Amino acid sequence: MKTMLNIALPKGRLGEKVYAMFEKAGFPCPSIKENNRKLIFENEECGVRYFWVKPSDVAIYVERGAADIGVAGKDILLEYEPDIYELLDLGLGKCRMAVAAKADFRDDTRKTLRVATKFTNIASAYYRSKGRDIDIIHLNGSIEIAPILGLSDVIVDIVETGTTLKENNLLVYDTIVPISARLIANKTSYKFKGSEIDQILRSMAAQMEESK
Repeated sequence: MKTMLNIALPKGRLGEKVYAMFEKAGFPCPSIKENNRKLIFENEECGVRYFWVKPSDVAIYVERGAADIGVAGKDILLEYEPDIYELLDLGLGKCRMAVAAKADFRDDTRKTLRVATKFTNIASAYYRSKGRDIDIIHLNGSIEIAPILGLSDVIVDIVETGTTLKENNLLVYDTIVPISARLIANKTSYKFKGSEIDQILRSMAAQMEESK
């Protein structure tokens, strides 16, 4: 029986682009394109099983071995530091992790800086590297309103186009790190299914070269 490769795909547009790369790498699964609510799709002939998961959960599925490989944003890998192999920067879903604040913001270093963010580890590490004393305010929803309502001095968040910031009269003050989608693998899976994973890795790297 053919070895099954379990692949966690992030739901949404990014996942669709990534699936196209897997398909081109020789791991198609036609049923994934059918219009239904299924979450798991298999192609036994190719030895592949795909499943859609929330983008922020991909790394958990891979780390714990429910998926052999998957695609996760660099923001998730930096924030949660999962014990996985990061194999390839796919150059998709490009954005950046940035510090933003109101246009009239001036950093008074005598005071503790109030930072609103979903990404507490990334924000903490960034300000620790600057020796800046901060108070982290962890939020899950729209981070942009925090400085407007005086809840925080700055925000640390993902910035794609910057449109939402502009509409809320906020400016980017610093870029912490560029973000993009990464191909990741479970460490044990990489030992036992290395040849299949390497085949995908080589094909994806070649596809990226072609598209340059």
